[in-house]
Amino acid sequence: MPRRLLVMLYDALLVVALLIIAGIVALPFTGDTQQAGRDVPYTLYLVAVWFVYLGGCWIHAGRTVGMRAWKVRLVDVTGSPFGWRRAGIRFTMSLLSAAPAGAGFIAGLFRADRACWHDRASGTRLVRTTPSSGRATQDQDDGRGEQE
Repeated sequence: MPRRLLVMLYDALLVVALLIIAGIVALPFTGDTQQAGRDVPYTLYLVAVWFVYLGGCWIHAGRTVGMRAWKVRLVDVTGSPFGWRRAGIRFTMSLLSAAPAGAGFIAGLFRADRACWHDRASGTRLVRTTPSSGRATQDQDDGRGEQE
């Protein structure tokens, strides 16, 4: 679970930078009076930018920059490729996992497979990768199938 938190920290830094750039791009269209959280269209625009970054990374590379740094990959539990729909479920459920004081993440601490709410809802999981190949290892961490 600490690895998952470090991945989220790395990705949060990148997402904040990305949202700042998205805000700058929107300035000519929105003016300087828009505020995330107060203006619904502007907020939805920023959430869409956030989702497109994460979803695109998950679908096309199986990992974000933070996942690459901490050597984890997002995989489908059935082994089949997943698309934008499943990425949308994972993204939405991850927001819900964080909303009630991180309850969805905390729930993963008490499961043998370490799956959080968004892992279970989307049918995906995080696995450690081997340093050289970038592929998921069969022996995930300590052999108990720990999800990060």
